[in-house]
Amino acid sequence: MNDGPIFPFVGLETADLIVDAVYAGGTAGSAADDALARLLPVGNQGGFRPKGSVRSESVRLVALYTSGAEADWPDVLDPQTGVFTYFGDNRKPGRELHQTQREGNRLLRDVFALGHGTSDDRRRVPPFLLFHRAMPGRSVAFIGLLVPGAETLTSDDDLVAIWRSTGGQRFQNYRARFTVLDVGHVSRAWINDVLAGNAYESVRCPAPWKSWVDERVYVPLEAPATMTVRSKTEQFPSDPGERGMLAAIRDYFRDREHDFESIAVDLWRLLAPATGKCDVTRPSRDGGRDAVGEYSLGPPSDQITIDFALEAKCYGASTSVGVRDIARLISRIRHREFGVFVTTSYFAAQAYTEVRTDGHPIVLICGQDIVDVLKGQGYADAAAVRAWLAAKAAARAEPDI
Repeated sequence: MNDGPIFPFVGLETADLIVDAVYAGGTAGSAADDALARLLPVGNQGGFRPKGSVRSESVRLVALYTSGAEADWPDVLDPQTGVFTYFGDNRKPGRELHQTQREGNRLLRDVFALGHGTSDDRRRVPPFLLFHRAMPGRSVAFIGLLVPGAETLTSDDDLVAIWRSTGGQRFQNYRARFTVLDVGHVSRAWINDVLAGNAYESVRCPAPWKSWVDERVYVPLEAPATMTVRSKTEQFPSDPGERGMLAAIRDYFRDREHDFESIAVDLWRLLAPATGKCDVTRPSRDGGRDAVGEYSLGPPSDQITIDFALEAKCYGASTSVGVRDIARLISRIRHREFGVFVTTSYFAAQAYTEVRTDGHPIVLICGQDIVDVLKGQGYADAAAVRAWLAAKAAARAEPDI
């Protein structure tokens, strides 16, 4: 669903780009219905749609398309920071990282390198225009104007080659992070200037894009959330494969649910890498806290730590975390501590609302969050999750040397 304006298929070639607007596809029942190809002089297929040649470094504009339906490659926009995570186009084994048909990964390599260069280098970076699949048919929604990298990311973090495996074959693909600039309206006049090779010199050039080119200053389109109380459908996946991933965890810990607490800590570490020492408490002495740990803040040379308490519940799909479960953790959080609650199910509406309304410093991690973080690490189905759980168990069973 999209609440933005809808532009009809006829006339798209002259339309401006408005953030969250929908551009309707055609009705002929063929590839010619593709709204993106009508909007911009790019192809009608694929995630990377450049205008110009990647190999000859003559790309002037890139339409970046995401369907949002690639379970193994979850492209994600964080609306609160404006950071968009996009995966490259080497998604099957058998090819080297940069030897893809549409040369998307080669394009990523080149533009991210230029992004960390001089202002003259950044002038060579083509504007990226991000689109998401919309309904009906081959409609698209405009998400925003992108530049490579983000204010908080180094060159080691914004473009990373990650390993994946399919059928026992290993291969690499890029995970790229862009910033959506604070540009709500991209004029057709500037698009025409971009295609003519005058992106930077144009009087219609958006100021945030110019600032990035000049000084590598990021001005993200941030949309801070109001009080967040996610519904059950937002907390627990409807996709059968994703539900299977959670079922694999619950089945693994059946009749020994207390052992899930160590995995809950591992999941929290994936979400919060700055987590330091963390100890799982014994069942008879947990005092309402399944684990206690430290979270580090500040530069490596002068860090401080904040203590936290973690609670974990390996619940089934029909069992929610209720007020009583949450109250137990709240009562055990000490002064200057925060709480973490991890569940394979979801948080009941009343419990969720009370936590947020009363301002309790508790991170709520539900089934959908677990699925998302595991997929982000390459564990995209139930079999991969079971292998991950077995590897964690084997590592814990090894004697300390």
